[in-house]
Amino acid sequence: MNSVQCELCPKACLLAPGESGDCRVRVNLDGRMTAVTYGFPCAVHVDPVEKKPLYHFQPGTLALSLATAGCNLHCLNCQNWEISQADPETVAASPVSPAQLTELAQEQQCRSIAYTYTDPVVFYEYTYDSARTARKAGLKNLAVSAGYINRRPLEELCNVIDAATIDVKAMSDKFYREVCGGTLKPVLEALVTYKRCGVWLEVSNLVLPTMNDRDEDFKHLAAWMKTNLGPETPLHFLRFFPHYRMRELPPTPEATLRRAREIAQAEGMKYVYIGNLADADAGVTRCPHCHRPVIERSGYSLQHNFLRQGKCPDCGTAIAGVWE
Repeated sequence: MNSVQCELCPKACLLAPGESGDCRVRVNLDGRMTAVTYGFPCAVHVDPVEKKPLYHFQPGTLALSLATAGCNLHCLNCQNWEISQADPETVAASPVSPAQLTELAQEQQCRSIAYTYTDPVVFYEYTYDSARTARKAGLKNLAVSAGYINRRPLEELCNVIDAATIDVKAMSDKFYREVCGGTLKPVLEALVTYKRCGVWLEVSNLVLPTMNDRDEDFKHLAAWMKTNLGPETPLHFLRFFPHYRMRELPPTPEATLRRAREIAQAEGMKYVYIGNLADADAGVTRCPHCHRPVIERSGYSLQHNFLRQGKCPDCGTAIAGVWE
């Protein structure tokens, strides 16, 4: 029968010849698991690193950002659903080799390459080969992911990834099953793996009105992060806007996002931000000791970086991050 078992993510798709997995990307071709989007990104852009969001990793620099079609989750609120939930053959894509990605990043004066927009889990081999090539050229590699991946392939990937932003959808397995088509436990395990492997880690949480916006939700996430990832791990609460199959929900109220930040800070998280909100304080990094603003941002734009060798210029407290 020549069926092939995919071992990349927790869905563990068993594929008959010619069959594709739940992600639509990984296909059993002649008894071999093949990622049919390898080398064919459907999106390539230059973004500020702050857009990932990464606030404590080389602030003010540019990242060449790319994606291929497909995803192993099916979030009802996905903002990139046109490519993440599409069959690869229906999405326009162009051939770009790992070496060409590095060359393009250098031409565009990017300090890093970000594997993002859909999820680098499903274009794993392309991500790995591109990251290895980029690292040899002195570039950094960034993973922007939902973290739905098995431990062994993730450990291998961590050898070539420098920083990651992982989107925790909710601290609820029920939410993952009903809204995303996944489960919570593998995501939490992936976060711990990234941390253990020495990858700089930041966490995002898109706040959906009536679905994951209770005070207990924010407290649970912050408490888990403090215990398992450390209080210096940046946390980004992101404002939701109606998308895809959740157009009936309203945008997240600003007051909810501010309350989320206050709760996370009360739980001991040192760096908590609000994204997708036009607020002068939403993206400010403050010294956790003296509370002086050490980095100021406007949207995705870096306005001022007052750090001196990664430390607060007033009290000398080290600010967690990768600043060079």
